[in-house]
Amino acid sequence: MMDMQPILARALRQETLSKTDIVSLLSIPEPAPLFDAADQVRRKFVGDEVYLRALIEFSNYCKNDCLYCGIRRSNAAAQRYRLTPQGIIQTAQKAVGLGYKTVVLQSGEDVWFDTDKLCHIIREIKKLGAAVTLSIGEKTREEYAAYRQAGADRYLLRLETADEALYEKLDPAMSWDNRVRCLYDLKELGYEVGSGSLVGLPNQTLESLADDLIFFKNLPVDMAGIGPFIPHPQTPLAAESTQGHFELSLKMMAVMRLLLPDINIPATTAMETLHPRGRLLALACGANVVMPNATEGSARIKYELYPGKICTGEAPEQCRACIQRKIESIGRTVNFSYGFHGDFLKGK
Repeated sequence: MMDMQPILARALRQETLSKTDIVSLLSIPEPAPLFDAADQVRRKFVGDEVYLRALIEFSNYCKNDCLYCGIRRSNAAAQRYRLTPQGIIQTAQKAVGLGYKTVVLQSGEDVWFDTDKLCHIIREIKKLGAAVTLSIGEKTREEYAAYRQAGADRYLLRLETADEALYEKLDPAMSWDNRVRCLYDLKELGYEVGSGSLVGLPNQTLESLADDLIFFKNLPVDMAGIGPFIPHPQTPLAAESTQGHFELSLKMMAVMRLLLPDINIPATTAMETLHPRGRLLALACGANVVMPNATEGSARIKYELYPGKICTGEAPEQCRACIQRKIESIGRTVNFSYGFHGDFLKGK
């Protein structure tokens, strides 16, 4: 078995890791030393505090037909909904009242929300004193520019996979090149850019996952969400397994922290679907952000990208209080600031 200590020692000194190094770390059979190294780097570069972002899932309509997603266009069993613009703004008001400084607006690629509607929503939420993060998919550069002009601060767009052939197989009629174009447009327009990977996709390799991490470092991203692939029963990938996806996702998160030491890394909700302490374990492996669900009512359960989603029966205030207790139970504290990339080091 290869000795990982020299690689980890180089990573702790912020030396460049090769693709071979990254694959070695992702294949480590006993990952505790990797997780410890990531935790050390996290503490040094982003501190012990955890940023909370309020997630509002405002529409589960989607024009795309991705093979792994529960809200794909062809899923006739999905119970579709969309909040009204005023409903979104009111939900954001309540989130700000709970102490959130960032509102994350997430949806399927719902064409009903045109540029004018979205810009109105962004402007109204900005009036509340909150940062606005958008997670609404692929748009034109002009649309991204309009949202930015309206006040949007961050944009989340998962790459999903750096393997172009795998991406286009799993995302019919979508273009990997266009996905990459979107990320570079967002970067050039001055957004804080978040991206990320799905871990455990059919026919995905460790080399492909290493390419994901290298892509994020080269962009570079300001935030990276790593989530396990969890097959949805109403998709073509329903029969796929989740075996090993949780631990591999933790490894990806840890290596991401070593490669990009000062970025924001969320402990994703999907991690807790696979493990009852999933988000807390992610926080111990390099993560420093949690995005509790601030959506209200039946929409919480209808936004089903994957099955078994946690907290669908809770009210937003319950979610908010619950995650704070969990964070404090591992000796970390909640940070109520905006938490932009690099804020911790700037404050030193």
